[in-house]
Amino acid sequence: MCTVCYKRFTQKGNLKVHKLIHSGEKLYSCTVCDKRFRTKGNLEEHKLTHTRDKSYPCTECGKCFSSKYRRNSHSITHTSRYKCTDCGKCFQSSQNLTDHRRIHSGEKQFACNVCSKQFRRSYHLIVHSRIHSGEKPYKCHVCHKSFSVPSGLHTHMRIHTGDKPFECQVCGKAFSRSRSVKTHMRVHTGEKPYKCHVCGKAFSTSENLNIHMRVHTGDKPYKCSLCNKSFSRKNALNFHKRCVHSNRRPHQCPYCGQQFKTNTHLKFHVRTHTGAKPYSCRHCSISFAWPGLLKEHLLKSHNEGTWLICNICQKRFSRSGQLNEHLRRHVSVKPYFCSFCSWRFYTAAELKDHQLVHTDFKQFCCGLCGKWYKRKRCVKRHFKSCSDKLGFSDILSAELMTGIGKQTVACQ
Repeated sequence: MCTVCYKRFTQKGNLKVHKLIHSGEKLYSCTVCDKRFRTKGNLEEHKLTHTRDKSYPCTECGKCFSSKYRRNSHSITHTSRYKCTDCGKCFQSSQNLTDHRRIHSGEKQFACNVCSKQFRRSYHLIVHSRIHSGEKPYKCHVCHKSFSVPSGLHTHMRIHTGDKPFECQVCGKAFSRSRSVKTHMRVHTGEKPYKCHVCGKAFSTSENLNIHMRVHTGDKPYKCSLCNKSFSRKNALNFHKRCVHSNRRPHQCPYCGQQFKTNTHLKFHVRTHTGAKPYSCRHCSISFAWPGLLKEHLLKSHNEGTWLICNICQKRFSRSGQLNEHLRRHVSVKPYFCSFCSWRFYTAAELKDHQLVHTDFKQFCCGLCGKWYKRKRCVKRHFKSCSDKLGFSDILSAELMTGIGKQTVACQ
């Protein structure tokens, strides 16, 4: 018997091989992809995946297998005397058939002594009990991450090997998990089996439905440790930290060199150079560079969509961000605080503008006299008076002004 998971074996050799699961030791390595295995037999079977050789066909149904052992295990299902009388499925042993019959009877004879949850198989109870004990006996030999079940470790190892054995038959995209292929197929079929019981909106995965339900419950489990703002999604929290609390700007504009915190902000900015307006109104010929402007246009010009109304003063807004900012001003909540002084602000834009007080960085330059400014509005105001002093015409000034609006030059 295994002293870690209490699984029993009839032969000492089988117990010895099983213990390698817990130790993570894998002595046999594939010379093609460096994937490692606990037994020589598993290595030999794995090597067939590189040659794609499936030379062991089933004589009953014609299905081919990469090893004789797998073909023989499959063949038993055609001739086995252990056959389920309810669904006709065949099994290799009476124990497997007994376990299977519990699916039809609903019998769950193994109960957890902590939470009383019941299971059909003793192994499932053993795995479940690790939730309460925190035991994770299956350890990755590469990164030392631990798992409660061997299948979890097996799937995890594909991160290190890059193995993606499950392929979409429609577009050829490969995945490391079989369930990922099933979920992906819904992109092609349009199937959305998970439906919200409140508003009827349907989703392709249960995870997306659970996230959506937070819209109705108001649950925001992801909290920012810097400003205590909460979010319903983890990626929304990460986006918030990058945009509000980080000064890192890894995305640079290829036209003017201006840097941005996110690729989305860069993408929107580039449209000021290219003039691209990919969001078109289906009622008229007007196009917009940003989806928010299209939404606002549909509301104001075509009465399409739903206005967001302030419950205090009844003022209407087209975007949730505008409404949230407006509500903060009603209740005097200022979640954005300066890291250099004690001042607080209603919006991230107000904080960003204020922080220029604490720096000597000047990124906006007058194209006429070369004078530098911290703020864009300051250089625009200066440019107007500068062009008047130098005697430029109104038309030329306007043209140069447009150039100032589209270009920013960074300097120290």
